[in-house]
Amino acid sequence: MSPKRILSTPLAPTPIGPYSQAVQVGNTIYLSGQLGINVRTGELITESVRAEAHQVFTNIKAVVESSGGKMSDIVKLNIFIRNFDDFSAINDVMKEFFQSPFPARSTVGVASLPKNARVEIECIAVIE
Repeated sequence: MSPKRILSTPLAPTPIGPYSQAVQVGNTIYLSGQLGINVRTGELITESVRAEAHQVFTNIKAVVESSGGKMSDIVKLNIFIRNFDDFSAINDVMKEFFQSPFPARSTVGVASLPKNARVEIECIAVIE
């Protein structure tokens, strides 16, 4: 087994707890859940769920690209949302960042998220 490597980029928000932005083992990268936090201001995007989700995917992209990967290397997404009425809006934003074939995905409704976010997304990427 390859040693794990901790990945971090200033282009994505600093973790708000005792965890890493991402961990790489071999050619697999495990990204911690990302919120829609604007890295320049440190504030959660709150204007709309679309804007918040766009920031989440922007943060994911920054972490993946900092490791030498790209969005098409993502093989699995786990999406946590507070309101399933936001499901289609998040799907629309996702299509801005991914093309077919899309990664595997789970979407789970939750009662709350850190910083009162509406969406949090974690993922796994395999860098070729």
